[in-house]
Amino acid sequence: MPQIVVPDDAPPVLGPSQAWQSFGGRESIAYFDSLPGTEQRLLERIDGAEVVINIRSSTRFTAGVFERMPRLRLLSLWGTGTDNVDLAAAARHGVTVTNTPGVAATSIAEHALALMLAVARRIPQLDAQTRAGAWPRGQMTQLHGKTLGIIGLGAIGRKFARLGAAIGMRVIAWTMHPDPALGFTLVDLDELLRSSDVVSLHLRLSDQTRGFIGARELGLLKPAAILINTARGPIVDEAALLDALRSKRLGGAGLDVFGTEPLPAGHALSEMANVVFTPHSAGVTAEALEAGLQMALDNVRDFLAGRPTNVVISATK
Repeated sequence: MPQIVVPDDAPPVLGPSQAWQSFGGRESIAYFDSLPGTEQRLLERIDGAEVVINIRSSTRFTAGVFERMPRLRLLSLWGTGTDNVDLAAAARHGVTVTNTPGVAATSIAEHALALMLAVARRIPQLDAQTRAGAWPRGQMTQLHGKTLGIIGLGAIGRKFARLGAAIGMRVIAWTMHPDPALGFTLVDLDELLRSSDVVSLHLRLSDQTRGFIGARELGLLKPAAILINTARGPIVDEAALLDALRSKRLGGAGLDVFGTEPLPAGHALSEMANVVFTPHSAGVTAEALEAGLQMALDNVRDFLAGRPTNVVISATK
């Protein structure tokens, strides 16, 4: 077995999993249940590795990392996001990168639905007031008959679109790769922003999507609109979002992701009563965790057997 390193299982999800317990060749595996913290510490941990299993997106695989890891052949990512990896550098240095597409789609779509309902129904506020002895009435929004705008029609976006339709919402969508065969009503981006009562983001973070929703886009939304983001924080200009919430040009937001994670204590967004937060946990159900971790390990087995699966980018040398 080649040298395999897990440099960043913190907090541990891989270590306690059934998938990990049945993973073979343990004598050739180096496992760490803390974050590297720095690039130098990461390099020390993966020194000599042929395979790296990456758990946390906060661990960054830069061109410098690939340059100093001449034996590295495979980077197996748990999750779908690749924004922590210099993919072009990986290919140049002969490293194949794999991920775990689709396994958390149902979990994340359900979470987006929960955030949407929590914001529209003001559930956190009503819960707190009721616990305090109050008996508040009204001030909630019914979603049946409203318009749900989906930005991005990957596996998660498609599942959430169907959940929205199931509760009686009119669903419209915009995607970078439009395909009428997907079966959704496709509109241009500005029309979606102007028409939707809820806008939900389902894009990958890239140079093309960083700051994709900024002041101009937020200005097109209805004053009572709700923004849902379970994708990546930097897709939204956080300062522009904060301004829109403060000025009541936006009805509310449900956020599972942020520009800086964990969300710093005292962050200005945390002062907004019309925002519901969760800690980048949309895909962290027991079912999605186990399935994704199993796929990340299966990707290693398949690569070593000469039949790479779920390849994001292949080595070019």
